[in-house]
Amino acid sequence: MRIAAALIILLGGCATTPTSRAPADAFFAQLRSLCGRAFEGRLVTSDAADRDMASQRLVMHVRECSEREIRVPFHVGADRSRTWVITRTARGLRLKHDHRHEDGSPDVRTQYGGDSTAPGTPIRQEFPADAYSRELFVAQNIPQSATNMWAAEVQPGRTFAYELRRPGRHFRVEFDLARPVSAPPPPWGAR
Repeated sequence: MRIAAALIILLGGCATTPTSRAPADAFFAQLRSLCGRAFEGRLVTSDAADRDMASQRLVMHVRECSEREIRVPFHVGADRSRTWVITRTARGLRLKHDHRHEDGSPDVRTQYGGDSTAPGTPIRQEFPADAYSRELFVAQNIPQSATNMWAAEVQPGRTFAYELRRPGRHFRVEFDLARPVSAPPPPWGAR
């Protein structure tokens, strides 16, 4: 009798305990559903540091998708140096920034980003700078970036947003998911 009661309590707890990965998995699935499509975007913040970027054509291309990783090149005009890499982890998601030179070689400031530390939502995931990124930013004499918090949002059928925040800095670009555009050329260093 005691064993049966213990099993009922144990199994009941399993059935009602949500997994903390559920929002990350839903977010990943929504982003993955865009695979192969490209979208034009616009800068929606007005930091003076981004003035040149605001005048360029901004295109994201959900280019490569697997069960574990999604690669999203972000083109700024003719500059094809940036790719956002979102990877599944044991606890959620990881965002890394793959920066390449035109010859495909990695930039010194590449592979920075972080892991989601909270469950987030199926629409928004946040990524604080990880230890590697903090060390890289200090070594590159941009210690203010050590407090970076990146975010990505997918509002199905409406908007994809990429965001960077830190004290004194806010960058946000939004892409119109209702209006796909032609896929751009591959990013520099594409595999």
